[in-house]
Amino acid sequence: MKAVPRLALLAAVLAALAVPAGGVAASAGAQGQTRLPALESSILSALNGVRVTHGLRPLRISPGLTAAAVQHTAEMLQDDYFDHTSADGTAFDRRVARYYPFGSRYHRWAVGENLVYEAPDLTAAEAVSLWMASPEHRRNILDPTWRDIGIAAVHGTDAGATFGGGDVTIVTTDFGART
Repeated sequence: MKAVPRLALLAAVLAALAVPAGGVAASAGAQGQTRLPALESSILSALNGVRVTHGLRPLRISPGLTAAAVQHTAEMLQDDYFDHTSADGTAFDRRVARYYPFGSRYHRWAVGENLVYEAPDLTAAEAVSLWMASPEHRRNILDPTWRDIGIAAVHGTDAGATFGGGDVTIVTTDFGART
């Protein structure tokens, strides 16, 4: 029996004034975790397709936002939670800023995040469809502010109780803009 997919959303827009500054094959991560670059690429393609259809510019992959998404997705799976706030209580924007800094070079900085999981597997079409069916997630996807994106798709085996105890696929998309 397929578990009900779970969604989470956070959009944080912060102005930073005077603040200091995929491949094709799956790759193994922490024990029981496998990163899914093909799924990540498919999600990027699907999200950009939706954005272009709505007259918005496509998003480009950001290594910093990707690192933030990978770290958070792996942590959620490892520590058995599903939330934008880190396991240690670090707020979403501070977590992402470690990887996608604002620095003195930029006048404005904004980030947002969509999360989804489904046991055992999730396709790009399903993830984007679930997000587009949710007003908050849809707003994040169609926000004209975003220029960059980081995507992490991780499959875990024997996941914790938060994810039903079996196999699960978790996706984090971190959106960003620095101007």
